[in-house]
Amino acid sequence: MGRKNYKALKLVLLCVLFAACVKDKPVDPIVTTPVKAAKGNVYIVCEGQYGYGNASLGLYVPSKDSVYEDLYKAVNQQALGDVFQSIEHIGSNYFLCVNNSNKITVINDSNWKFIAHIPVYQPRYILPVSSTRAYVSSLYSNKVYIINTQGLAVVDSVCLPTISAESMLLYNYRVFSCSWDTGSKSIYELNILTESLSQADNINASAPQEILIDKEQKLWILSGDAPEGKNAVLTRMDPDTKQILRAYSFDISVNPVRPVFNNTKDTLYFIEADYNGGIANNGIYRMGINEAILPTQAFIAAGQNQYFWALGIDPLTGNIYVGDPKGFTQKGSVGIYKPDGALLKTFKVGIGPGHFYFD
Repeated sequence: MGRKNYKALKLVLLCVLFAACVKDKPVDPIVTTPVKAAKGNVYIVCEGQYGYGNASLGLYVPSKDSVYEDLYKAVNQQALGDVFQSIEHIGSNYFLCVNNSNKITVINDSNWKFIAHIPVYQPRYILPVSSTRAYVSSLYSNKVYIINTQGLAVVDSVCLPTISAESMLLYNYRVFSCSWDTGSKSIYELNILTESLSQADNINASAPQEILIDKEQKLWILSGDAPEGKNAVLTRMDPDTKQILRAYSFDISVNPVRPVFNNTKDTLYFIEADYNGGIANNGIYRMGINEAILPTQAFIAAGQNQYFWALGIDPLTGNIYVGDPKGFTQKGSVGIYKPDGALLKTFKVGIGPGHFYFD
């Protein structure tokens, strides 16, 4: 079972604990006709409760201070599906990976009207690689699917040596792909010109899942699977020489997720989550790209019986967006923090806020 679904099932069992975790009452969403700004819109990917088909697409418009809790359903009069994993803006459309519904839902970027479903097995993330092609990672599968973003269909796939492709990154005609499989200690390079696997790069850490690139053009890979006894590791690697520049190892009890860079890409932020309700190793952490050790104190601490699940940094303001899923059994909330960590506001969203997309 993949990490995200493993956690989702665990969270159902913990619903009584987390149902009472909110201490500040968030502002209710504004319920009006959705209107987005020319730029600066913040889309909120709400996974929903695993197996219940109640995922939702939220929208916050900072310039209007407007919140739309379930944009897709309001516009299209139908539910989005089960486990909404990620969103990507390509051309004039948004592509929504609805993981457990085995589909990518395509909507228009001007009015969010439904256009098409693209059947894909357990889609996770979409990475555009050209004007007509995008790669799609897939949970439990050993394939990265290739879709035509104009024809809206799967046209090919690339097989990996291991299963559960997750995060991907495009660098100089190569796609670096993570495979969240405890049998993998490598990231895989896919050649977008030949649409084939070119090589595996050993990172000496099990189950890579997230990959980013910093201002010095060095890769950061987050690996690990604590339930399977594989501790988390952050690896900094040169993408050209494949030299491992530094490896930061977490304790087996620590669960880091959702790494993101600030807008200058010199500071890494990530979530450490305690799913059992404690306060140690629980909150938003940050570190410079040349730090010698991992941070020990939370930059934004989670409270008792609380944890965070979504993290994003607004490219226009530098404000930090944090999602609280509240156990995946009720509406979640979003907190917006200034770059110095001061709380600006909170508001309610759908169930299980997991990602933010700034557009």
